[in-house]
Amino acid sequence: MVIKKETPITLAKVVALSGDNDKGKLIKGFIKNFNKTPLSKAEEIEKELKGLDLIKLKDFHIVKIIDFMPEDVSELNKVIADASLDSDEMTKILDVVRKY
Repeated sequence: MVIKKETPITLAKVVALSGDNDKGKLIKGFIKNFNKTPLSKAEEIEKELKGLDLIKLKDFHIVKIIDFMPEDVSELNKVIADASLDSDEMTKILDVVRKY
């Protein structure tokens, strides 16, 4: 098997895709301990974060932000340390997250 494309997805999306079989129920039970955001809100947040048009903010950063829902700059830095965003960009991201 060859991986043609890799796409990061949120924990909420994993729950939606996991199905209702035994394995799906196990996955949902495990993720329930970590997932903070329902799928509909996760999709809204993703749309808003992409709408910010921040060049340094990649899809995998957006997924991490949605999964962890950082509340302040220090938490955001931990989530996306490799993006090296300036304070204005971080404020824009946190403003979006705080709405949810």
